Amino acid sequence: MSDSRRLLEAANALSQLLRQHSIAHAFYGSILTAVLSDNPRCDEIFCIVEGGSTHPFRRVRQAIVGSEHFTTTHSPWSNRLHATYRQVIPAIEIEILPAGEYGPRRLDSSTTMQLQGIPFLTLSEFVRAKLKAWTIRGSDRDAQDIIYTLCRYWNRLDINRVPEQDMNHFVTAHRTAALSWAALKRKYGL
Repeated sequence: MSDSRRLLEAANALSQLLRQHSIAHAFYGSILTAVLSDNPRCDEIFCIVEGGSTHPFRRVRQAIVGSEHFTTTHSPWSNRLHATYRQVIPAIEIEILPAGEYGPRRLDSSTTMQLQGIPFLTLSEFVRAKLKAWTIRGSDRDAQDIIYTLCRYWNRLDINRVPEQDMNHFVTAHRTAALSWAALKRKYGL
């Protein structure tokens, strides 16, 4: 587990570099629920980056070139890019994810929100992305993030962004989310 404060420091530093290069981005992972719940411990942070005329990985590498605080590591065999923030010890690794493959294709004011001056996926997009991840890997961490967000913020979720079949399957496996899911469906008349 890492200190959430340190992860936010790394996210803020990376966000500043990406903004300087006009690269649309948003953070995602259990860091969001840690910030929302004021949890000092967290161990998952990703940065979703929009493409443009070039691949998101290239855009991030170009933005980081010359930075004294960041380095990047690209693993072509696994198609992963990690930005490592070396200003703190131990260093913080942030995995870079292409928009569309993870999270929404477009990162704009309808899909992102600001928390502590840092862009994150909106709650609806966060639940959608976490649900997709849970469906693939069945991680308890993903499930806990979905349960926390759904149970605490169900009234702020856009049901149109949450895949109904996947959520129904999730609620079958995690009954603690059933009441909030039912309340959200009632809100939308379903």
